[in-house]
Amino acid sequence: MPFFRSHILVSVDPECLNKGALGIIDKLNDELSAQGLIDEVQVLETSRIGDPKLLGPDILVYPEGAHYTNLSVDDIPYLVTEHFLKGRIVEKFQAPPKPQVDDEVKPPQAKEIRVVLRNSLGRIDPMNIEDYIAVDGYQALAKALTSMTPEDVVNEVLNSGLRGRGGAGFPTGKKWQLARQSKETPKYLICNADEGDPGAFMNRRVLESDPHAVLEGMVIAAYAIGSSQGYVYCRAEYPDAIKTLNVAINQARELGLIGKNILGTDFSFDLEIRMGAGAFVCGEETALMASIEGFRGEPRPRPPFPAVKGLWGKPSNINNVETYANIPQIILKGAEWFGSMGTETSKGTKTFALAGDVKKTGLIEVPFGITLREIVYEIGGGIKDDKALKAIQTGGPAGGTIPASQVDLKVDYETLKAAGSFMGSGGMIILDEDTCMVDIARFFMEFTQEESCGKCVPCRVGTRRILDILERICEGKGEDGDIERLEALCAEVKAGSLCGLGQGAPNPVVSTLKHFRDEYEAHIYEKRCPAKVCRALIQYVIVEDTCTGCTVCARNCPVNCISGERRQPHHIDPDICIRCGICAQVCNFNAIEVR
Repeated sequence: MPFFRSHILVSVDPECLNKGALGIIDKLNDELSAQGLIDEVQVLETSRIGDPKLLGPDILVYPEGAHYTNLSVDDIPYLVTEHFLKGRIVEKFQAPPKPQVDDEVKPPQAKEIRVVLRNSLGRIDPMNIEDYIAVDGYQALAKALTSMTPEDVVNEVLNSGLRGRGGAGFPTGKKWQLARQSKETPKYLICNADEGDPGAFMNRRVLESDPHAVLEGMVIAAYAIGSSQGYVYCRAEYPDAIKTLNVAINQARELGLIGKNILGTDFSFDLEIRMGAGAFVCGEETALMASIEGFRGEPRPRPPFPAVKGLWGKPSNINNVETYANIPQIILKGAEWFGSMGTETSKGTKTFALAGDVKKTGLIEVPFGITLREIVYEIGGGIKDDKALKAIQTGGPAGGTIPASQVDLKVDYETLKAAGSFMGSGGMIILDEDTCMVDIARFFMEFTQEESCGKCVPCRVGTRRILDILERICEGKGEDGDIERLEALCAEVKAGSLCGLGQGAPNPVVSTLKHFRDEYEAHIYEKRCPAKVCRALIQYVIVEDTCTGCTVCARNCPVNCISGERRQPHHIDPDICIRCGICAQVCNFNAIEVR
């Protein structure tokens, strides 16, 4: 394995990317090559180092711990020469010291607990197995193979209370137990890395930054159920994850951690990567298996369940990336340790991709039982521009919308389900007061309808009809009875669809109808969009008392619908206006209102 005397962690937080982080990375590599240091100093990407809005782009250098900030590409040659060639800390680039906080006014303890993401912030080099081994990597596998029977492993996972992190929350140990009890061989082990929810990238981050945690969890699972062959099903849109996984598999195989007679025992297990074409339906386990087999990714009725008849008709076990990444820590630290986090029925932690109208977006990992309020306001920093919270969408396209009035709900499987939502794989979209809930329902239904495999009529036809009605409502063509039609269709699609995609497709519509019915009624009966989002139901008006007649709006209008003399109030022709909003964007006097 290559050895580097120094590692440079470069923050690739979205804010840092906007400030030129990728250019910093390229220049660092170029300058290190020019100085003959490229084999001694390694440049790595990490999620976040400091406050990106104040400091970015910034870098952290190990082992010195030097934190450089507000760098430009032009600063890099001097930095490389001084720090990495001459060995001197460059004071002028160093981040300001953190202010000392009096013991009595320290901020509250961090809400996050990192188990799955413990190595995902630059702690290790994902391309070097020795880095993973240095932080107790593969110790859990050694413990399982040398001091535990397969039944012991299954029982440990059962006692931990770990539930599948792919969305449904089925007890992982129970799933393994069913697969182990199946007598037919061979048995197959599958990792579902087909992360497809809009805005979700939890699995991708784990695969790219800590692949050996997933591999170790898979090998332990294979030992528990008696499998000798495994597959990682990963979408082709994740090329970096696939590259990192391939490197990790080859490194583990070279060290005897995958392959024949692992760690000198009688247990053998190997695995390979199968790439998917990006079909959302292939996140469903039976559709995923069909894709691995080379067929079109379509679900099949269950039972029989995969534990009895799965891949190529043989007993199979499927878990997602996050589930397997939890396994090494459970085996190493014990079920009691894992069960000490979370709630009575939802143990451990959960990763979420925090997105939408929140000040701090990105990946978080929190214990079950935390409230939505804590996530939004303490971890996420509150709503952008200090606007009011309107709703929180959890569970992705199959999830539901939770109104702001329920922001104190605890995050666990049962509570979210009772609220009409869904845990899902971990997407969490924060919506502010300017969000149209009818448009949100339309957006998710459009996604689900497009991703429907079309095998069953309720999903293929039903989602199309629901989408047609929602589009008509957003276009100002809603009719009396549309709400009742939506409710009836949603019930039929949910009850009659073959797989989880169709069964969950109506959830965004059902939850928004439940909590924001008044917005649907305003669209249909009053022909207005309360959030002023739906173009067909809004109108741009120039306020005469505020307009200075500067003509900026008229000069930028793409359809020439604005008229008026210079230095005189202007007027927008509503019959010509396409409601693009450019006039309001360019007006320097806030003279254009949306009504």
